[in-house]
Amino acid sequence: MAATEGKMEELQPGLRRILAPNPSPMTYTGTCTYVIGTGEVAVVDPGPADPAHLQALLDALASGERVSHILVTHAHLDHSPGARLLAEATGAPILAFGPPEAGRAPVMAELAARGHAGGGEGVDHAFDPDILIEDGETLSHGDWSLTALHTPGHFCNHLSFAMGDALLTGDVVMGWSSTLISPPDGDLGDYYRSLARIEALRPRILYPGHGEPVTDPQTLIASQRAHRDARTAQIRSALAERPATPQTLTRAIYTDVPAALLPAAERNVFAHLVEMSVQNEVIAAPDLRPEALFSLT
Repeated sequence: MAATEGKMEELQPGLRRILAPNPSPMTYTGTCTYVIGTGEVAVVDPGPADPAHLQALLDALASGERVSHILVTHAHLDHSPGARLLAEATGAPILAFGPPEAGRAPVMAELAARGHAGGGEGVDHAFDPDILIEDGETLSHGDWSLTALHTPGHFCNHLSFAMGDALLTGDVVMGWSSTLISPPDGDLGDYYRSLARIEALRPRILYPGHGEPVTDPQTLIASQRAHRDARTAQIRSALAERPATPQTLTRAIYTDVPAALLPAAERNVFAHLVEMSVQNEVIAAPDLRPEALFSLT
């Protein structure tokens, strides 16, 4: 069932979705806001700071329903700013893994400290959850229950939420596209580990932050892992010919991508190079940064 902007739709018992009006090349048809349970409900990813979306969400709740919990998968501007608006309107607390820098690996923390953040859909730097959720923590209220899983890769503070054999995956796994990985918030090594974790759960269905439900998770996860492996192989092959910067590699590899998406593609290439550096496959001169000259070890 394709989502319709501003209309609440039931996806399965105890799970509803309403689409935010923020379509773009990075968000597809818009951000999926999910409503969990009935009566006293949880809202996952209220989306951007859009009063119209907030009002559509509140108007779509059943008579007598109220929001008891606001859950955020990660601190990108298309997912988290609406949480504060919803909290002010309902009094419900905001729960998440942590602030935008939570969960960064040491190499990513060093990149950030040296001023090499950038790219991506835009970080919600003001994001400040009221309650921190631990990896593996189960949240229950009324007739609903969710288990939070720390699934970094797309973003360091990223959570997925298990609801029985269904999994809300935010942006770490999406059906319409492979996810953007933009250091220091995105981490390719973490992404591979999150894919393996989700795969091991063998969920029946995935509900992503953008796009339609994924009904064959195992096949999709295998294809997204293969896509990343192939990209690394392309980079390795190009560097075997001569050292190159992420920008040069991007233009050599992404030959069929619209110019407007090349900056995001370059961030993905840099993510691969960071992971290759961690694995001692490449060296960067003068040091690890988006403008560095990379060569094979």
